[in-house]
Amino acid sequence: MVEVPRWRARGKRFGQAVVARLPQLSVTIVAGLLLCVSFPPFGWWYLAVVAFGALAWVLTRETTTIAGGFGYGFIFGAVFYLPLLPWISGLVGVVPWIALSLVEALFPALFGALAVVVRRVPGWPLWFAGLWAAQEWLKCTVPFGGFPWGVVAFSQTEAPLLPLARIGGAPLLSFAVVLAGFSFAALIFEVVRWWRHDEAQKAGPPAVVLPGVCITVVLLGTALAAPQVRQSAAGADEHQPVTVAVVQGNVPRLGLDFNAQRRAVLDNHVRETIRLADDVRAGRAPQPMFVVWPENSSDIDPLKNPDANELISRAAAAVDAPILVGGVVAAPGYRPDNPESTNSVIVWNPGSGPGDRHDKKIVQPFGEYLPWRSFFSKLSPYADRAGYFIPGDGDGVVKAAGVPVGVTTCWEVIFDRAPRESVRNGAQLLAVPTNNATFDEAMSRQQLAFAHLRAVEHDRYTLVAGTTGISAVIAPDGRELARTEFFEPAYLDTAVRLKTQLTVATRWAPVIEGLLIAVGVGGLITAMLHNWKFARRRSSGDQERGAS
Repeated sequence: MVEVPRWRARGKRFGQAVVARLPQLSVTIVAGLLLCVSFPPFGWWYLAVVAFGALAWVLTRETTTIAGGFGYGFIFGAVFYLPLLPWISGLVGVVPWIALSLVEALFPALFGALAVVVRRVPGWPLWFAGLWAAQEWLKCTVPFGGFPWGVVAFSQTEAPLLPLARIGGAPLLSFAVVLAGFSFAALIFEVVRWWRHDEAQKAGPPAVVLPGVCITVVLLGTALAAPQVRQSAAGADEHQPVTVAVVQGNVPRLGLDFNAQRRAVLDNHVRETIRLADDVRAGRAPQPMFVVWPENSSDIDPLKNPDANELISRAAAAVDAPILVGGVVAAPGYRPDNPESTNSVIVWNPGSGPGDRHDKKIVQPFGEYLPWRSFFSKLSPYADRAGYFIPGDGDGVVKAAGVPVGVTTCWEVIFDRAPRESVRNGAQLLAVPTNNATFDEAMSRQQLAFAHLRAVEHDRYTLVAGTTGISAVIAPDGRELARTEFFEPAYLDTAVRLKTQLTVATRWAPVIEGLLIAVGVGGLITAMLHNWKFARRRSSGDQERGAS
C-alpha cells in the first residue's frame, strides 16, 4: 500500500478545517470591511455597529475556541487596517504598511481570545465592550508610544452618538458603539433562540433584559449630552467672539519630494496671506486677530535663515496680525551627521517677530524619527527618509494677540492627552496645524475627523490648517463652519468664540477610561473564577465516582 505523503495529509486536513469554518471566516472578513468603511472617506458610521454585531456572532459560537477567537480577531483586524492605512505606503513603502497593519491586527486578536473566555458570563455584551476598551488603550500605548489611528470613536464624528465624547472622550464613544453592536447582537441571538425552541417559548420571553438596558443607557446618555453640545455651538454661553484666519498655501506637487520644495511652499503661504491682507483692506474680509499656518509651512528654519525671517515678517506686517508659523527649527544638539530638530509652531508677531513657541511633544516614529535606526534602516530603503526630530516639553499653549491657543501639531491630535493638556493649561481654542503633502485625500479626511471629535470633547472651536488641506474651522458641536478643498490654495476667515469652561471629558476622561477597562478586566476575572470553580467541581465529581 502506498503511503500518502505527510505534507499532503496535513494539507488535506487544513483544507477541511477551512471549509468547516468558512461561515465564520466569511462573516469575520465582512465585519472587518464594514468597520473600515465606517471611517472616512466613506463615513458610513452606522456600519461600525453592524460590524461588531457580526463579530459577536463569530466569537459567541460554541465551536469557537480561545485560539479560534485569536485567529478570527486577527483576521478582523487585518481586513480592517489594510484598507484603512494604504496611504502609509506612499511614505515608507508597501512592506512597512503591511507590517504595521498586521501588528495592529494583534490587538483585535487579543480581544477575540479574551472574548471567548468571558462569553459564558451573564451580560457578555458589557464584558466584550470593556475588553475592547482595554485593547484600544493598549494599542494607543504600545509599541513606540502607540498608534491611535483606527480607534472606533473616530468613525463616529457624523453620528448621533458623538455628544458622548463631551462626557468621556474617545474611549467612552468607542465603548458605546461596540456595546450597542454587541447588545443588538445579543437581542437577536436571544430572540432567535426563543423562536426556535418550544421549551424556551413556554418559559416566557427571551432573556434580553441586560442587552436592552445597555442600549437604553447608551441612547439616554447621548440624549442628555446632545442639548449641551448644541447650546455650546450656538453661542448661548456668551463667550467672547473673535475673528481668526487659517491659510492653506498648497504645495507645487504631492509626494515624498515635498521637502525639496521648501522655498516654494513658504512663498505660497506668504502669497496667500498677503491676498487675505488685500481682501481685509478692501473690505471683502474681516480683520483677523491672528492667522494659523500649517505644519511645515516654513521648512526653512526661520530663526536662522534671514530670507525666511524676512518673508514671514512681511506677511505678518501685511495682515497686521500674529501668524502661527509651522517651522522646522534646529535643536541645540544639531550636527550635520545628526541633524536634530524640533517641529515647532512659532507665534510670529508683526514688528517684533518670533514670540511664543510650541515644540511638538509627540513625534511620529518611522516618520519624524526612526527608532532603532541601525536595525530598521536595513528593512526598507525608505527608512533613511525618517527625520531626526526630538520632542519638546512645553504645556501645549501659545499666546497669539493675547489669546491662549492650544496647539496639537498633526500627529499629536490623535492622542487623547495632547489636546486635553492644552485645554487644562488654559487654551480657549484649539489649533491643529498639519502637513498632508506626503499623503492623499483619504488620509486627510481621516485626520480631519480627529479634529471634529476634539472640538466636541473639549468644547472648543478648532482650527485645522493643512498645507494641502483639508483645512477647516470646526464648532464645538462638530459642525464645519468653513472648509477648503484638498490641494488648493485658500484661506478661511471666520468668527469663533473663546471658551473657558472645562467639560467632564477634559476633567475626568482618563478616570472614565480606567473604569471602562476595569469592566473588561472584571469580566475576565469573573470568567476565570467561574471556570476554576467548575473545574474543581468536575474534578471532585470524578474522584467520587472513582472511589465508588
